[in-house]
This record gives sequence, C-alpha cells and structure tokens, in this order.
Amino acid sequence: MLVGIDALPLAPPLTGIGHYTFELARALAEISPADQFRLISPFPQRHFINPGNESELSANLHLTHMPRGPLRRRWWALGLPLHTLLSPLDIFHGTNYEIPVWGRCRTVVTIHDLSLMLHPDTHEEALVRRARRRLPVMARRATMVVTATESAKREVCEYLKIRPEKIAVTPFAPRRVFRPVPLEQTTEVRRRLGVDEEFLLYVGTIEPRKNLMTLVRAFDEVMRATTALRPQLVIAGREGWLTDELFSFIRHMGIGERVRFTGYVSEDDLCALYSACRVCVYPSLYEGFGLPPLEAMACGAPVITTRTPSIMEAVGDAARLFAPKDVPGLARTIIEIMNDPDARRHLSIAGRRRAAEFSWEKTARATLDVYREALKRA
Repeated sequence: MLVGIDALPLAPPLTGIGHYTFELARALAEISPADQFRLISPFPQRHFINPGNESELSANLHLTHMPRGPLRRRWWALGLPLHTLLSPLDIFHGTNYEIPVWGRCRTVVTIHDLSLMLHPDTHEEALVRRARRRLPVMARRATMVVTATESAKREVCEYLKIRPEKIAVTPFAPRRVFRPVPLEQTTEVRRRLGVDEEFLLYVGTIEPRKNLMTLVRAFDEVMRATTALRPQLVIAGREGWLTDELFSFIRHMGIGERVRFTGYVSEDDLCALYSACRVCVYPSLYEGFGLPPLEAMACGAPVITTRTPSIMEAVGDAARLFAPKDVPGLARTIIEIMNDPDARRHLSIAGRRRAAEFSWEKTARATLDVYREALKRA
C-alpha cells in the first residue's frame, strides 16, 4: 500500500495539527514497514520539516514536493489532484480538513473539529466562509472520515450529514518527548523564560476560542482573594488574533507584572514548564480532542480544564473540570488546588496514568484499519 499524507501542516511553527501529522506519519511507517508513506507538500523539505527530524524517519517514509511552477500556486485545485492522478497512490490522507476534490485514489480526511462552523465568532471571517463552503464537500468526497473523539464524530454526522459508518474515531496521543522532568533540571529553562518558581501555566495559541479572558479574570480574582498566594500566570504560545481585549484587561487590572507571555516555546522547554508548574489550566471553549491537557498530564502536571465533551473524553476523570465561562468557579478551583499539595499529587498521578493509555502506535494502528477499509470501498 502506498499512502500519501498531507505535509502542509508541517510548516513551522508546528501547531497541534502539525504535531498530529508528523507523529502519525512516523508511527505509521514504524509499525507497517511493508507499506510506503509519502509526506506530500508543494514546498521543499526545508520549508516544512526540521532537518533534525529527518534522521528519525523510517526508510519507508519519504518526503515529496512539487517542482516550482503554477501548479504549486493552485495546489488544492490542480497541483495535488494531478499528483494523485499521475502517481500510484492507493490512499491520500488529508490530515488538515482538505483532500483533492478530484483524482483516482481513495481519500481519508481528518476533521479535527467543527469550530469554524459551530463557533464562527472565534475565527476570522474569511476562514469561516471557506470552511462553510469546503468542509461539507471534503466530508462527502472523502472515502472515509477520521475524528479524534466520539463527540466530534457525532457533530460531523449531525452538521455535515455524514453516515456514522463512514467515520472512524482514532484518539490522538501525547508526543513521545513529554515525560516528567526533575524540578532541578527546569531551573535554567525557567530562568531563561523569566518564569517564577510558583506559577500557573496555559499552553496554546492566544485566540478567542481558547477562552483566555476567563483565565485572566479568574487569575485576577485569585490575586485579590488571598495575599498568601502570589503565583505567576505563564502563557506559552504564539499570538493569534483578537488579543486587544486580553492585553487591555491585564493592563487595566494591574496584574501585568504577574503575567508572563513566553511566545512559542520548544518541546524541551515545554516539558520543563509542564513538569514545574503548580497547575496547568486549559480553559478552551471548544476542542475536537485537546492535546495540551493530555501532554501536561504526561509530564505530571495537575490539570484544570473545561467541562466540554471532547476534552472530557480525552482527560477522563484525571482532571478538575469547570464550566467554560465560570470565572468564580475557576478561581476557587485554582485556589483549592494551589493550597492542597495532596490534591496536586493525586491529580499528577491520575494524569500520568490517563496519558499512558494513549500512544501514537495505537493511533497509527487504528488509522491503518481506516486505510484498509477505504481500499475496500468504491
């Protein structure tokens, strides 16, 4: 079997979909050496994958890019469909909502979530228009659809009118690098990033869907409710859009000296932050899965996150949950966990056990089953 995999999500800096694409491709190649896998992009390797990662790739995982020309500029409309038509691909897997709309090979599309359709106010208008136009087409055109949770599958069935038997659920997993780091080994990272010894941590893009306004409002209440607790709030991730309200609130409430924005951080630095934080808070309004809480758990961080269906599927009973807009409830939970070492220890142990239930090998085996099912279908 020859499988093409969309490599566009591997453009740096990698976000969740990019990590999913790379980890899945690597695991597929490792567990199925008799099959061939191609990471396909309109751009050369140096534009979308770190050279250091190439040595980690199995011999049956190859990197393919389109020569410079007009087909590269019209990748989804012409370049990729022609590539799939002229190459001997058996399957093309679109790991980021998109597949070629014509061609002769079977197709699998991963639909991570329906945020653009269900929460359009948290996205840029142009992206919402594109999603509403293309997502239903992609879902209908694909031979099989993949989601990471049963919750996301139900949404795809309901809103995109796709039959349940066409959709497979393949849960994602923490990246291999995420393991607990001894506290003394995190000192240099914290010093370099300007992070205090006692801190709360958020990891993710700074954008409306991640609900950071609820987090900073709760943090402000924590700071006002007690003089005993003076933690730092560390926000690790690249800046997205519609951030003015967030930064304005932080300035207006006078908590700027206790809020640290690190920007995008490397995997090693992220492991250190997860391992050293008192609590990791993930306040997202909506996710298709929610990898950051699970990766935090893999490092032993106590996790507080939102009571939303897909995130609850991912974290199980190993995290403390709150309603996404409940500022006082989040503040109370932060204070409770910060003041209770036993509660933090319990969450840390439970979280590591929960994270260990997921692996990219399991995800890859489930995905191979999807490919085989797609090959059976006309």
